[in-house]
Amino acid sequence: MSAFALVLIAFVAWVGVRGLMAKSEIEAAVPLASALKDQVIAQETDKIGTTAAALDNHAATAASLTSDLLWRIAEFLPLVGPNLTAFRELAAVVDNLSNDAVGPLTELAASIEVADFKPAGGALDVQPLIDARPVVERAASAIDEAQSTMSGIDTDSTIVQVRNAKLQLAEQLAALADPVHAVRTAVVLVPDMLGASGPRDFLLLFQNPAELRASGGIPGALALLHTEAGRIDLGQQAAASGFARFDEPVLPLSDETRGLYGDITGEFMQNVNLTPRFPLSAQLAREMWKQKYGTEVSGVLSVDPVALAYLLEATGPITLLTGDLLSAETAVSLLLRDVYVRYSEPAQQDLFFAAAASAVFDKVASGDLDPVKLIAALARGGEERRISLWSAVEAEQVELLGTTLAGALPQKTNAVQPFGVYLNDATASKMDFYLDVQVADGQTTCRADGRPHYGVSVTLTNTAPVDAPTTFPEYVTGGGAFGVTPGNIKTLVNVYGTPELQNLGVARDGVAVPHLPATDGGYQVSQIAIELAPGESTTVQFGFLGEQPFQGEVDTQQTPVINRHETSKLTLSCDFPLW
Repeated sequence: MSAFALVLIAFVAWVGVRGLMAKSEIEAAVPLASALKDQVIAQETDKIGTTAAALDNHAATAASLTSDLLWRIAEFLPLVGPNLTAFRELAAVVDNLSNDAVGPLTELAASIEVADFKPAGGALDVQPLIDARPVVERAASAIDEAQSTMSGIDTDSTIVQVRNAKLQLAEQLAALADPVHAVRTAVVLVPDMLGASGPRDFLLLFQNPAELRASGGIPGALALLHTEAGRIDLGQQAAASGFARFDEPVLPLSDETRGLYGDITGEFMQNVNLTPRFPLSAQLAREMWKQKYGTEVSGVLSVDPVALAYLLEATGPITLLTGDLLSAETAVSLLLRDVYVRYSEPAQQDLFFAAAASAVFDKVASGDLDPVKLIAALARGGEERRISLWSAVEAEQVELLGTTLAGALPQKTNAVQPFGVYLNDATASKMDFYLDVQVADGQTTCRADGRPHYGVSVTLTNTAPVDAPTTFPEYVTGGGAFGVTPGNIKTLVNVYGTPELQNLGVARDGVAVPHLPATDGGYQVSQIAIELAPGESTTVQFGFLGEQPFQGEVDTQQTPVINRHETSKLTLSCDFPLW
């Protein structure tokens, strides 16, 4: 055997052994990032340091094994070269991520206690958030850079093991990116919104989903929040019924908004959120408050009773002045059903709502709560769109637009085709406590050009008892207002598809029916009115045609009704009546 052959064998063996070792190191490192995230959330401080050190060691070793001169020379070899290049780049991503994101965040987590985010004496110490901002922003940038680098790593001509390694790492990066960016948003926004840089005023809307609006429910009760140096004070309270109808919309409305929801969107406080665009709703409410009371707030916050119930899991039960026990288990039924049976006058109902909201607010501000459960409650409320926030400060609003708190219409990505299902009550009642809503979505391909068909199914059921027309208070049934039979529930169903889609129409229980086709800011919209008697149910299907072949997932955003169901998957066939 020639000397050249021996050198070649040694060269291949060297690269091969180091490749196997590097593969083992990456396989050990990647799951540790997810484990570390879970440990930080669970405050398992005794494990965080060990896991972080192990991740750093595996990542550094993998990078070292794939970056020597012989490895780089081998990258020029045919067939094997692309695999070595991709593997080196993957190892570098893991190493950089460990050094620039995971490591600093771990050190930060070890220096902060969850109790630091527990109000004391009516105020939250925002200094830990201010101190954390540089570290969190650098970590978020490192994750963004890692994801960008990942997208540029070419694995098309590599073996399946390398392609799988890239997919696994991409999944872990995505799982890490969401919570880190959420924390980044918090450390950027919360201090200033809590008055760290000066006093602020916010308008608080209490949405009532017993009378549905696109973003949740009618904003029946309102309050002014004042923040300063981390302290939050609940100020003036008001009822939407105390706002007279404005002679014309308080702000200009687009022709599309007027066509779909009417000028009443900008004329009644109760109707500002007929549109699913919460930023528009917030600006309308802000202007109405300014015109009535003279105060121009710098932001608008919206919550509903279900979100209050989540907060009560953190505070524990609260006894109201009426003697009622407000708890996570009783809040929804008490605030959205029982209050209408007990009090016949809207003014009395408004006072009860205000007292309940004030009691929860005072309990949270006192700090007498579980901070871990508080954070979980706020996160859950935001994810379900039960908590929304808009800021008049442009830089803050830009930050919010990337979160579920923004209440914006869904955006299409390369991986997700989104839809929106938004419901508005047309009964002028509080019957939506008894409206059950089931949403399903799906896609299929029936055309030779590969353009996909999308379907969104909305099943509505009136669960009220048969005797509701005679046993329910008139304020609950609506008393026949707007021509709706007492006990019936009338709902305007609006389904939004992204701008590039083609609207294919609406079917009810499998039969195509007339509907209102429209657009809203380019989004394709189908609107239909559905009226159901007690015990009646119907399924409405909405069809759309995609612009080009699509292999991603379908996801549907929906109005946060009282009893929320997860969106299910819809099985579609090519003989569907809408295509």
